[in-house]
Amino acid sequence: MVKLRQTQVKALWQVIWNLGLIAFGSGLCAVAVNGILIPREFLSSGFVGLALVIYYFVPALPVAWLYFFLNVPLFVIGWRLVGRRFFFYSLAGMVIFSCAVEVVQVSIPVQDKILSAILAGIITGAGGGIILRSLGSAGGLDILCVMMLQRFLVRLGTTSLAFNSIILIAGAILFSLERALYTLIYVYVTSYILNLVVTGLSQRKAVFIISPEWKEISKKILHEVNRGLTIIKGEGGFTGQEEQIIYTVVTFREYVQLKGVVKKLDARAFMVVTDTLDVVGHRIGTEPHW
Repeated sequence: MVKLRQTQVKALWQVIWNLGLIAFGSGLCAVAVNGILIPREFLSSGFVGLALVIYYFVPALPVAWLYFFLNVPLFVIGWRLVGRRFFFYSLAGMVIFSCAVEVVQVSIPVQDKILSAILAGIITGAGGGIILRSLGSAGGLDILCVMMLQRFLVRLGTTSLAFNSIILIAGAILFSLERALYTLIYVYVTSYILNLVVTGLSQRKAVFIISPEWKEISKKILHEVNRGLTIIKGEGGFTGQEEQIIYTVVTFREYVQLKGVVKKLDARAFMVVTDTLDVVGHRIGTEPHW
């Protein structure tokens, strides 16, 4: 009975935590929409951008309601293509986001349009990233981004930037090239901050190390850096001599420590370091539970 109660409390806390992330992120995005985008007549990304295009032509239609109704067809598709838990959290997120855009009315005293675009991008990227750190999204383009990440390993911000090119082109044709260029700055900053918030701080590094001191380096990685590794047998292309290649995956913070260990044991060691797109596995995995 006690264990059952603990499980229920944990499940309830998880729901509260995730809805809290969605609400906080939605609030930030609403600040950017109502405080910067609409007053400066910028466009935006995804379905918010589409809602703004319609709003600028028909100001009587609220952006919040336009966003809500534009999401309906996407959720019909999402029901089949994304997980049920993610779907229901995103459904709640869509409602929360729409309410936030309707309720959160702020004024941001930044007049310069370039600075406004940058600030709006920072706020929206942070808000969108916080939302996607939850088990759901705010609907709209977020669902498509997650589907692309899961199926094709395309970064969230990359999908967003590519998709929104259509809106930018439409904005340049329907409104003005200048407005589209300001919006481009906003969308680029948003995508960069989104990547940073969702994966940037937990980005993993894949490291290859070739050194005659490979045994000592391996011990240090295992016991000091506290990471697993794989020894790959290789052969020097010029010398023909057998080489032992250390392969390991570390976090961004651990990479600094790893580099120091290698340099201390063998200053002439050959290292190749690459960023990883996705890592799935015990302790080191970065795959979100979408």
